Amino acid sequence: MPDVDLQQIIEAHDQPFVVIDDRYRIVAANQRYCDSYGVKLEAILNRHCYEVSHHIDRPCHENGEQCPHQTLFEKGQASVVLHTHYHADEQPERTRIRGHAIRDQGGKLYLGEILYPLEADSEEGKSDSHMVGHSPAFLLCVDNLARAADSEASILLLGESGVGKELAARFVHDRSSRSGGPFIVINCAAVPEGMFESELFGHERGAFTGSDKQKKGLYELADGGTLFLDEVAEISPPMQAKLLRVLETGEFRRVGGTQTFKAEVRLVSATNQNLLDMVDRKLFRLDLYYRLAGIDVTLPPLRERREDIAALAEALLTRAMRGNQIPCRLDKSAINLLKHYHFPGNVRELRNLLQRAAIRCRNGVIQAEDLDLNVRNAPAATKPETAKAEPPNLLADLEKDYIRDLLDKHRGHRRTVAEQLGVTERTLYRKLKQYGLN
Repeated sequence: MPDVDLQQIIEAHDQPFVVIDDRYRIVAANQRYCDSYGVKLEAILNRHCYEVSHHIDRPCHENGEQCPHQTLFEKGQASVVLHTHYHADEQPERTRIRGHAIRDQGGKLYLGEILYPLEADSEEGKSDSHMVGHSPAFLLCVDNLARAADSEASILLLGESGVGKELAARFVHDRSSRSGGPFIVINCAAVPEGMFESELFGHERGAFTGSDKQKKGLYELADGGTLFLDEVAEISPPMQAKLLRVLETGEFRRVGGTQTFKAEVRLVSATNQNLLDMVDRKLFRLDLYYRLAGIDVTLPPLRERREDIAALAEALLTRAMRGNQIPCRLDKSAINLLKHYHFPGNVRELRNLLQRAAIRCRNGVIQAEDLDLNVRNAPAATKPETAKAEPPNLLADLEKDYIRDLLDKHRGHRRTVAEQLGVTERTLYRKLKQYGLN
C-alpha cells in the first residue's frame, strides 16, 4: 500500500471534508472545511467534532440526532444524515453529511465526513427570504428542495396554506443554476380570469380596450430564470390548455399579436389542493399535472415541526419590528404557549399573531396573554398512550414493500413500475402518495 499524505487526499475534495477518530476528535480537515466554518486548521485539530460543528459539549446523538460517528463505530455502517451546523459566528447552515470508513495503514478506523451544504451562497444576508428551522421534518424538506433544485425538471410544491411555499420556491431558484436569472411570481388566484392570459403572456397595443401600449408577460420576463405559479389549481381549464402548449414548445404569442416568441423558463408551481382529485372531477388536466409535477415536494405543516417554533418566531418578530426604535422579544410563557398551539394557518398565522402581539405588549416583552391565544380551542393531538390502535393492513404493507422494491429495481422510473404493476401511471401516482414513497 503506498505511503500517502492524508491531508493531500482530502484537499483534493471540492466539498468540505473532515476526518474524525473513535473519540470524536478531528484529526484532519481540508481547507474548504476551514473556509466554510470560518476556522483555522490548527484551532480545530484534536478538538471534538461536536464542539466545532454543533457548538455543544456532548455528541449529537445524545441530543437525539442521527450521528454518523455512532453509526460507523458502533454499527460499522456508512450513513447519510441531515444536520444543522454552525459557523464560528453562530450562523446556522443546513448540511447533508455523508459519513464513511477510512482506515490507515495499520488498519485503524476513522470516520470521513463529506459535507454538502444545502444553502445557496446567494442566500447569505437575505434574512427576509431565509428559511428557518432545524427539525428533522424541516431538514428533510430542505434536502428534497436542494436535490430538486439541482435538476431542470418542473417542481410542484405541495402543502397546506401558509407553510411558506413561496419561500421554498425562492430557495429552489437561489440554489439552482438559474440563480443569476429573474425570479418571477404570479398568484394565479389573484388574477381575474379575463386578464390571466395577458398577465402571463403579455399583449400588443390595441389588443383590448385600454391596452394603449405593448406589454411583456411574466413568462417572457422570466426568460433564463424561474417562474413561480402560486395557487396553480386556480387556473381555468381554457388557460390550462394554453399553458400546457407553452410548456411543451417553449413558444407563445402575446394577446392580440401574431409573432411567436420563445422563452427558456424553469417552472415551479404550488398548491394546497389535491390536483389528482381535481383531475377526476374534470377540473384539472392530467397532462398538465404531469408537466408541473416533474418533481413534487411536500412542505410540512408547522404542527409537525414544533421544534422550529421558537427560532421561527424570533426571526419573524425581528422582521416585523425592523425599523422600530424599541426592540421586541418573547418571554418563556409566550414561547411555551406557541409550542402547544395547533396553527391551522401555519407560518402565516404565526407571523400575524406576532405582529398583533407586538402592538399589545408593554416594555417590548410579549407575554402569553399578549398573544390572545386559547390553545384549548385548537384541535388537540392524540396522545399515543390513549389512541386506539388501528388493525394492521397486511395487504397494504405488502403492496408498499413491493412497489418500493420495483422503484429501486427500475431506478425510480415510474412508467416502467406502472407497467410492472399492470396499472396506469395515474394510479401509481396515487399509491406513491398513499404510501409516502415520493
